[in-house]
Amino acid sequence: MDTLIFIIVFVFGTIIGSFINVLTLRYNTGLFKKDRSECFSCGKTLEFLDLIPVLSFLFLHGRCRYCRSKISIQYLLVELFTGLVFLLVYLKVGVINFDLFFYFLVWSIFIAIFVYDLKHKIIPDGLVYTLIILSLIKIFPININEFLLLAPSSWTVLAGPIAAAPFAFFWLISGGKWMGFGDAKLAFAMGWLLGLGGVISAITLAFWVGAATGLILVLVSKLNSLSRLFKNLTIKSEIPFAPFLIIGTALVFFTEINILNISFF
Repeated sequence: MDTLIFIIVFVFGTIIGSFINVLTLRYNTGLFKKDRSECFSCGKTLEFLDLIPVLSFLFLHGRCRYCRSKISIQYLLVELFTGLVFLLVYLKVGVINFDLFFYFLVWSIFIAIFVYDLKHKIIPDGLVYTLIILSLIKIFPININEFLLLAPSSWTVLAGPIAAAPFAFFWLISGGKWMGFGDAKLAFAMGWLLGLGGVISAITLAFWVGAATGLILVLVSKLNSLSRLFKNLTIKSEIPFAPFLIIGTALVFFTEINILNISFF
């Protein structure tokens, strides 16, 4: 029975991943007005067999069925990754309830922001504001037995503003050169979702992973065999930070790691 549920959750995640691909490719382009997906190369309207998550990409060998042009590997990776994340969410929650679908939605938005910021170096306001609203819902615990909405603790309420403050400060004093304001809004949502102790760990991990990734990319760019792929990459190159914030959030959310051993009550 557990195996069947795992398969269903994973498949459901890949379907949502397919939608996330559409979202990140069409967001702010006006293409949402189109009812059907089509090949970006030949304009042919895609049929059901072209749109099966993961399987269509594999069976078509990553090419359009009509014009044989290459399909971005993003489609396959996002679908697989979303399926895996949904499976991890189910393993963490453990039961099919409101929290499960709440976190499915939260992590769908996180993945969409991850992909969009990686491609365009900007965090869409619509996505991050939705995430903030969802995180606001999360900080108000509910007594299901008595149908009471309980007041959150002061530290819980302050977690969002405190997490966002350093990013907003860097954005302000640098005129947006060091840090985008979208990172501050994302950190705000992270604070309410993880709590103050959790978000401090997540941000710390994000800086560590970001610094390590930046150094590795610069070193790789110096290798002759890979220099063409990273020829414009230097220590001063702009690297979007939201993906690292989301990686930090995932590490804290799924492992409950508290690297600084900080607790707030």
